Amino acid sequence: MDPLKDLLQKAHEGNESARAQLFAVAYDELRSRARAQLQGGGRNTLLDTTVLVHESYMRYLQAGHLSNAERGYFFSYAAHVMRSVIVDFARQRQAQRRGGDAIHVPLTTQFAENLSVSEDQVVRISDALDELQKVDERLARVVEMRYFAGMTENEVAAAMGVTERTVRRDWQKARLLLAESLR
Repeated sequence: MDPLKDLLQKAHEGNESARAQLFAVAYDELRSRARAQLQGGGRNTLLDTTVLVHESYMRYLQAGHLSNAERGYFFSYAAHVMRSVIVDFARQRQAQRRGGDAIHVPLTTQFAENLSVSEDQVVRISDALDELQKVDERLARVVEMRYFAGMTENEVAAAMGVTERTVRRDWQKARLLLAESLR
């Protein structure tokens, strides 16, 4: 049996020990996802792989329990938390900087591997994603998992319970809508 799935089930049932162990078991995979998000030349020195994973863990602990015991749901939730950590750090840096030179936070996907995005753009993308979520929640979840957590189409499809083709279509549609919104 998959140890992560077993821990997810126990944590979902209210076992605090399993809840605490969950991130330890998923740590390597979460760290790999975080590293993929923060790689590249414009790396933000305050937000590194370890900080992103640990901040995500702290927010998980504060959240209570997950509403679903599935592996895909857990990584979908992790993608959402990583997004909020990245955006919060970008907003914090903006507030500290008050108009100085932009420090880039690289956010990558399979389609744009070396894309470096400024903190202003991270916040604008997050705001546009919030607007997209009001129109189509599934599209927003796809963007969140692909863009902010670096999940592959296959991983997103498994997490959402849809086909890879559906994820591809949603990803293309969401990118077009977000591009229009960001103009």
